[in-house]
Amino acid sequence: MPPTTTQVPRIGIGAFILNNEGKVLLGKRKGSHGAGTWALPGGHLEFNESFENCAEREILEETGLTIREVQFLTATNDIMVDENKHYVTVFVRGRISGERVEPKLMEPEKCEAWEWVAWDEIVAVAREVIDGKDTGNTSNLRRKLFVPIVNLVLQRPGFCPIVNHG
Repeated sequence: MPPTTTQVPRIGIGAFILNNEGKVLLGKRKGSHGAGTWALPGGHLEFNESFENCAEREILEETGLTIREVQFLTATNDIMVDENKHYVTVFVRGRISGERVEPKLMEPEKCEAWEWVAWDEIVAVAREVIDGKDTGNTSNLRRKLFVPIVNLVLQRPGFCPIVNHG
């Protein structure tokens, strides 16, 4: 039996944008799968679009920031059983270009807030989920992470978006 449209894997782009302190930009998702979780800015790859162009377009649409020097980092296989979704998430990194260095909420129906977060903090939260310590009620779990970020820590041990940046 051929897969239905909802059973076909889609390609998502997650973009690491780092500030001068080496912190990563995360947004709190709303109105979509993963609502209430913190994720990198990004979105769906469109037909005939490069990873780099997708990241530049999505970042501008979501944050008002312009990025340059976009480069491929890695990818994850993200099966979201509860939501009946399957994604391949391509992670890229880019530098902020221009005078605007702080994100704006350009799509408030899709994102509740933007925050700069240390990569070590993101890894620590992902590790709690991976190690089964995320009960949903853990008071020290400040933020809930979007599945592709947890999978990045799980599937790519030792990955760091800050390496060779700067």
